[in-house]
Amino acid sequence: MKSGEVDHPARARARDLVENVAREQEPQAALRTAAVQQGLERVLDAFRGERLGTQHFASLTGYGHGDQGRDVLDRVFARVLGAEAAAVRLQFVSGTHAIAAALFGVLRPGDRLLSVTGRPYDTLEEVIGLRGHGQGSLAEFGITYDEIALSPSGVVDGLALDCALSRSARLVLIQRSCGYSWRPSLSIAQIGDLCERIHDRQPDCVCFVDNCYGEFVEAVEPPAVGADLIAGSLIKNPGGTIAPAGGYVAGRADLVRQACCRLTAPGIGMDGGTGFDLQRLVLQGIFLAPQMVSEALIGADLVAGVFARLGFTVQPVAGGMRSDLIQAVRLGTPEALKIVCRAFQACSPVGSYLDPVPAEMPGYASALVMAGGTFIDGSTSEFSADAPLREPFDLFVQGGTHRTHVRLALTDALTALDAAGLIDLPQTGKA
Repeated sequence: MKSGEVDHPARARARDLVENVAREQEPQAALRTAAVQQGLERVLDAFRGERLGTQHFASLTGYGHGDQGRDVLDRVFARVLGAEAAAVRLQFVSGTHAIAAALFGVLRPGDRLLSVTGRPYDTLEEVIGLRGHGQGSLAEFGITYDEIALSPSGVVDGLALDCALSRSARLVLIQRSCGYSWRPSLSIAQIGDLCERIHDRQPDCVCFVDNCYGEFVEAVEPPAVGADLIAGSLIKNPGGTIAPAGGYVAGRADLVRQACCRLTAPGIGMDGGTGFDLQRLVLQGIFLAPQMVSEALIGADLVAGVFARLGFTVQPVAGGMRSDLIQAVRLGTPEALKIVCRAFQACSPVGSYLDPVPAEMPGYASALVMAGGTFIDGSTSEFSADAPLREPFDLFVQGGTHRTHVRLALTDALTALDAAGLIDLPQTGKA
């Protein structure tokens, strides 16, 4: 609303509802804010330990042989993530690319890949070979794949896991985040229990965690609880909303090297690749990441609280345990999905004039409707929402640089839903 304009009654009710829920959540928001200190201390300790200086912001050209900035960046991430080694590369175009490099780097023809958290995120289906053909998937290289369906409550089925581990598996895939599934995300404690159970049965099996959306949400990262290898995206949590591109792999040094041999070439591995003089942004991004993650978690709680107040089912509930940034809302109709995404897009700092419409996206099985007017294209750590157009029509909201932006976007979305007759806003802002 512009200064001087009279607030529309429906918008006033929407604003009151959002503000009332935000006030109720202030104690939880204070806890989220207090947790920033621990994450920031991890980052500062890593910077001090590696004697980070301005000379590390510059990159070499060409092959990048002996690039001190790249090597310091790798060691900083390894310290922050609690890993033996890390490779942080702008050449990773996405989290999926980093995960694929890890899978192709570690697995060999005849190996077995086992997913213990159900069907992986949509973009990994073609990597594994569950969809598509002729693209050089894992299946086409002779790697077999099995998966364990999650229990009805959304947790790993222990009996099914024991049965699956009766056969040798080279690598077990653990997806920390819920992705596009209606389930709780795995906590660090649960990941640790899984790694211990897997290693007890098969000591040489690689426990690999898709860590996307999870960094800095809890006090430690998966390598601290037994994960052998993890991967993620820099335009999610660890990029602090300013890293321009890239991803990382981290964990055991030998496994990180194998992943890098897939990214570059055998014999080159981690020892090549320039940072294009963008390493300052990546380092500054991880410095900002604990604060950005905190704001995103506060925004996720607000989204959950507001929609739950209106009678929608949410996952997780406001104030509940979180191990990632994703907030799911079961809107129930494609119309509601489109309206909310349209409102979020209109409240975006970039491309607010665009109308998000369902469309096919590379790597996804279903048409998607996506709202994300972000400064970094595809940066889900800023503020975005997306949904596959399939029943039961769940909306997935993530990111947010500051809670005020989430409040404004929610107010616009509720006003639009009310105008469409899809919700009935309370007169007082209270249910």
